[in-house]
Amino acid sequence: MLKLHRHYLVAAALAVAAFLALYATLGASKPFATWRWMDIIAEGGVAAMAGLWFVMTLSSRPRGLVTRLLAGGLAAIMLGSWADCLDEFFRIDKAASWDNWLEALVPFGMLVLTAGLYYWRHEQFMLNDHLAKRERLFRQHRAFDRVTQLADAAYLRHQMRLEQARDPGGQCALVLFDIDGFHRINREHGAREGDRVLQALGHMLLLNLRNEDLLCRYAGDRFALLLPGMDDAAASELARHLCAMVALMRHHGPSGPLAVRLRFACEPVRGDAEGVLARLCAAIAV
Repeated sequence: MLKLHRHYLVAAALAVAAFLALYATLGASKPFATWRWMDIIAEGGVAAMAGLWFVMTLSSRPRGLVTRLLAGGLAAIMLGSWADCLDEFFRIDKAASWDNWLEALVPFGMLVLTAGLYYWRHEQFMLNDHLAKRERLFRQHRAFDRVTQLADAAYLRHQMRLEQARDPGGQCALVLFDIDGFHRINREHGAREGDRVLQALGHMLLLNLRNEDLLCRYAGDRFALLLPGMDDAAASELARHLCAMVALMRHHGPSGPLAVRLRFACEPVRGDAEGVLARLCAAIAV
């Protein structure tokens, strides 16, 4: 990940060297006996820790606004503390104000870092919401599809039984989606591109579902959507909306955009889970 941010690392290293050269050139060296070691350790320690956090941030995040704000704030704190530390080694003319401006990088960096933390907080809320849609508020996942990282058919059946046991007379619908012509994508573009289509489709559907909904990869090019508290009519309307949304999606493959179309069948979840799934499979195959 650090390779993505080499220019930030180089700029920070050059700034550290430039600060040292500036103080050495414009300042006068203080005698060793006058060095205040507690200040050197405290200010130098802050600079070192901010520099370490700066590198750790860049090594763990992709490019983007949040990364720029977090790294920029930490870099400013590092450089301001470094300037404050260099004050302990070099005496600067009291009439000069540039060193004070350099030390003012610390509070400026704190403001930038705070802005980065604010946007990072929103980013985490979005990620948590996305994870909640994947986990459907259940923490006992054992079976995930390798390609899409969605739950598999066995987990779907388990959740269908749980929904019926939790609220025997309640509303719950199941939608089964099938990708039109998926075999042509695999044949013409390869299985790896087919897997990418499945992943993109899974992400697209997840972003348009409630937290309590459960999306699974049922089998092959089929996705199953369990909708607690929703009747058959509302589930069919949602399924049509999702199909229309996917139809507008253009998946960009190696040879250009690929159109993706979905078909669906919908049924209330009543009785045996295997029977419901069998009827949906028969309906969508027509």
